[in-house]
Amino acid sequence: MTSRTEAGPFTSGIARPESKIRSYARLGKLDVYDYYPSVAVALSAVLLPVSGLPPATIVTLALFLFGAVFVIVAMVSLDDVTGYRDGSDAANYGPDDPLRNKLRKPLVAGTLTLREALGFGWATAAIGAVLWAAAMATAPYRPTWTVVLVVVLFVFSVQYSYGLKISYRGFQEVFLAGLGAALVMGAYGLAAGHFSGFLLVQGVLFGFGPLLFGVYSNTNDIPGDRAVGRPTVACLVSPKGNAVFIGSLSAAEFLIGAVASAVGIAPWWFVLLMLPVTVLRVRQYLTGFRQGDIMRARKLGFPAHRVSTVLLITANLIVGAGAAG
Repeated sequence: MTSRTEAGPFTSGIARPESKIRSYARLGKLDVYDYYPSVAVALSAVLLPVSGLPPATIVTLALFLFGAVFVIVAMVSLDDVTGYRDGSDAANYGPDDPLRNKLRKPLVAGTLTLREALGFGWATAAIGAVLWAAAMATAPYRPTWTVVLVVVLFVFSVQYSYGLKISYRGFQEVFLAGLGAALVMGAYGLAAGHFSGFLLVQGVLFGFGPLLFGVYSNTNDIPGDRAVGRPTVACLVSPKGNAVFIGSLSAAEFLIGAVASAVGIAPWWFVLLMLPVTVLRVRQYLTGFRQGDIMRARKLGFPAHRVSTVLLITANLIVGAGAAG
C-alpha cells in the first residue's frame, strides 16, 4: 500500500491499484510510441537497394532506436516529476476533468513515489546516453553535424521540463516538432553520412505529428499550465487566437510539403501523396474547434501522425526503388 506521506499531497492515499512495472510503464508513456518510428523513416531512405546497405547500418539504427526509447522515457518521466512538484498535473488530472485518466500520472495517483520516479528518470537517461554513444561508435558514418545534433538532442531532451525547463520558457511547441525532426535527421546522418533537404522536410513533417496532438493537449490544460506559469501558446493568447494558431500549424504542415514539391526539394508527387494527412487534419481541427471536443481532437492526432509516417516511408521507398532501377 502507498501511504499519503509517500505519495505526496496530491494523491488520495488509497491502496495501490496496479503493479510497479505497470506504473513505471505509465510513467515512461510506453503506450505513446509516436516518436519512435522516426528511425523507420530514416531507414526507408537508405534501404534500397538492399544489396548496398552495410550490415553496420542495421546495428546502428537499432541502437539509435533503443536509445531514443530510453531518452524519451527519461524526458517524460522527469516531466511528470516537475508536473507533480508544481501541482499542474494534479490540476489537469484531477476530479474536475473526468476525461483524463489519473493512473497515467503515477505520482498523482500515488502508485509511485517521487524518489522512485526520479531514480527511474535518471537511470533511463543514462541508459539512453550509452545506447546513443554505441550507435555512433558502430555507425558507418559519423558526420560532425550528426554527432553534434545527437549530443544536443540528448541534453535538451532530459531538460525539457527539468533542469533548464525548456517547456516552461516558451519553447514547448518548437521543441515538440524539433524533437521529431532531430530524431529523423540524427538516425539518417549516421546511416547515410550526408545531409538531405528532402529528409529534413520529412523530419519536420514527422515532428508536426507530436506537435499537433500536443497543442490540443495544451488547449485542454490551460488552467493547470497557467497556474504554474507554463507559457504555452494556448495560455498566452485568447481562445480565438489559439484556434488560429492551431489552424495555421495544420495549414503549414500541408504547405511545407507543397513548397518542397514546387521547388524540387521533394518529388513533384510528394504533395499529392501527403494529401490524406491534410484531410485528417481538417477533421481534427473541426472536431476540436467547430464541435468543441478538444480531447477527441487530440486523440485524432495519433492516427493522423501514423498515416503521415507510413506515407513518408512510402515516399522514400518509391524514390529508392527508382534510384535502384
